[in-house]
Amino acid sequence: MPILELKNVFYAYEKGKTILSNVSTGLDAGKMYAILGPSGSGKTTLLSLLGGLDTPTQGSVLFDGKDVNDKGLEYHRRNHISLIFQSYNLIDYMTPVENVQLTAKLDAGPILERLGLEQDEITRNVLKLSGGQQQRVAIARAMASDAPIILADEPTGNLDADTADEITAILKESAHAFGKCVVVVTHSADVAKQADVVLEIKRGHLKERET
Repeated sequence: MPILELKNVFYAYEKGKTILSNVSTGLDAGKMYAILGPSGSGKTTLLSLLGGLDTPTQGSVLFDGKDVNDKGLEYHRRNHISLIFQSYNLIDYMTPVENVQLTAKLDAGPILERLGLEQDEITRNVLKLSGGQQQRVAIARAMASDAPIILADEPTGNLDADTADEITAILKESAHAFGKCVVVVTHSADVAKQADVVLEIKRGHLKERET
């Protein structure tokens, strides 16, 4: 059974513009998914629905076969979801270690070092780190969380090609080695090539791309 599902989901703005139309899909633990589509197609909206940041106009979002509304969206966000934003969303007056410890029960140091940060960097204010380093901190925070699902919105959008490749490999490892369900919204063909499943939004409909 998929860990996360959308069932007959519609999403429309108040003025009547339909963004998502009868979307149904299942997402499995241990896989990395890429969601593609042109700007304004509804990729970020879809991610928000999966993460319990918004609710469908119609249809259901299920976790382990149960509607996320049964226990409430706050419970879903707190216990099931780790979010990685393009803008990092780190607490800027804290160090990497302190940022990761906000969500982690594990020791933050080894996780950060495994993601390529040096010992002196993990105790430095995050604003003194490069963009690539800050994104690594954001991913470390997601990996260290007990949440089984990682949702990432354009996580490589602001990064150079080499760093983007490294971040993509780390996200893929989070799925394959740690059993998380990783869903990445992206415009990058390189990121999509690394995904186990590629989903595309076109005219409000979500379809799996054939390989």
